[in-house]
Amino acid sequence: MAAVMVVAVGAGGAGPVRADGQRWPGVDGAGSGERPDAREFALAPSRAVGPLRFTSSERLAPGVVARTFATTGVGGPVRGDLLDVDLRAPGVRVGLLAPPKVAARRTVSAMADARGALAGVNGDFFNITEARPGVVATGSSSGPAVDAGRPLKGAVPDGQRFGPALPPGTSSEAVIGIGADGRGRLGRLRLAGTIRSKRVTLPLRGLNQYALPVDGAGAFTHDWGSVSRRRAVCGTDTARNAPCSTNTVEVTVRRGVVAKVGGEVGAGPIPLGTTVLVGREEAADALRRLRPGDRVAVTHRLTGPVRFRFAVGGVPVLRDGEPLKGLDPRGPAPRTAAGFGRGGHRMYLVVADGRSAESGGLTLAELADLLAKAGADDAVNLDGGGSSTFVARSLGEDAVTVRNTPSAGAQRAVANGIGVFHRP
Repeated sequence: MAAVMVVAVGAGGAGPVRADGQRWPGVDGAGSGERPDAREFALAPSRAVGPLRFTSSERLAPGVVARTFATTGVGGPVRGDLLDVDLRAPGVRVGLLAPPKVAARRTVSAMADARGALAGVNGDFFNITEARPGVVATGSSSGPAVDAGRPLKGAVPDGQRFGPALPPGTSSEAVIGIGADGRGRLGRLRLAGTIRSKRVTLPLRGLNQYALPVDGAGAFTHDWGSVSRRRAVCGTDTARNAPCSTNTVEVTVRRGVVAKVGGEVGAGPIPLGTTVLVGREEAADALRRLRPGDRVAVTHRLTGPVRFRFAVGGVPVLRDGEPLKGLDPRGPAPRTAAGFGRGGHRMYLVVADGRSAESGGLTLAELADLLAKAGADDAVNLDGGGSSTFVARSLGEDAVTVRNTPSAGAQRAVANGIGVFHRP
C-alpha cells in the first residue's frame, strides 16, 4: 500500500462544490447505467485528486482489509471505501457476483449473500433503459463475463454499450479479472465461434448479448433467462438508439437439431440443451435457409491473451500506473473501480460517493489518480452513479451490509458485480 498522506477536507454545503467555490447542480436518476446526457454537467479537466487520507480500517479476514478514505477533487470533498485484498492470502478468492440469469438484475447485497461473499462491489455497465415501444430493457451487462472459467456472454458492439466514452485504443471487449494463475489482470475477450450446417456456415457474432452487430448472428442459451431477445436486433454498431432491424429471424436448435425457424424474435425461458439463434440483415437471410430437422453445430468461446477464471467488463482508466489518455472529462460523479498492483497479487476495489455535500464524486482522470495513489498499476472504471455500491460482512456477521452512501438513497439492482470470498 502506498504511503498514507493527510488532507484537510472542507465543509460541505447544499451540493457538490467546484474548485472555484461555486456549486454544481445535483444530478438524479439515470446516471450510472446511462451514457451521460445533457443533464450531466461539463467540468474543466482535473487529472489528480488531493492527498489521500484513510479514515478507518477494518480487517474482514486474513488478507482482506476494508478502509474508508477522504480526499478532494474538482467537485470538492470526496469520501469513499476501498477494499484491499491480498490475493496470495490463504483462503482468499475473487469471483463474479451475478443474478441467476444474464438478463436479470439484483442488488449487490443480495448477490453477495446468495454466494456467501465477504465483500463486493457492483460491476459492469448494463442495458438499463429503452425508449423504443415494445422493446424492454434486458438488464444485461455490456461487456464479456466469465464465471468459474465458463463464458456467460460476449461484448456488445462499442456503439451499443452504456457508460462513458471509451478511451482511444480500448473497446467494449475490455475486462478485469483473475487469470488461471491466480493473478489479477486487465485483458480483452473476443467472442469466437461458428454456426455450421450443411446449408449454412456463419461466424457467431454474439453470445447472450443485448445487442448484435449489424448483419450478425448470435446465440442465446439457458444462461440468458426469459427476457425478450428483441433488443438484440435494435440499434447499429455506431448508434445505440437507431431503430430495430426489420430483417430478422430466430431459429430454435434442440440438442443440435433445428426445431423451428421463424421471423419473430421472441421471449421465454430457454431449456438446457437448447440454443436460440437470432440473426439480423445478412445473417437473417442465411439462417432462413435452415429447415426443421437440419443438424446444426454451434460453438463458442471467449479468446484472448489471458485465460480468465473470472472476468467482468469495464472501461480501462489506468495502465502501468498512468491514467489513460482521452478519458471522458465529464463528471464528477459517484464511481466504482477495480484495479491490481504488485504484479497482480494485490486487488483494490474502490467506491467513491458523489452528488452530495459530503462527497462530490470524481472525474475518470481523478479516479485513475486515486487508484494509483492507493497502489494500483492497472485499473478499470465500473458502473457508477446510482449503481455504485460497496458491501461487506464483518467478522461474526451472517450477512453483508451496505457501507457506502448510494447516491439514489438505496441500492440499485445491477447486472453483476465483483465478490471477494474467504474460506478458512
